[in-house]
Amino acid sequence: MARRCAITGKGPMVGNNVSHANNKTKRRFLPNLRTVRVTLEDGTSQKIRIAASTLRTMKKNS
Repeated sequence: MARRCAITGKGPMVGNNVSHANNKTKRRFLPNLRTVRVTLEDGTSQKIRIAASTLRTMKKNS
């Protein structure tokens, strides 16, 4: 499965691990995905993976 938010399309970002000696190695920042059950218009429910920040925004606006 892709690590991507179903609503916003938010995905992994890249950056650096930086040690105390200032050595830099590549790393990935993964989105905080949550599986949420959503009820559709026809009465059925479906599980989608959305970012936690998107879930907070949806709860704030509803």
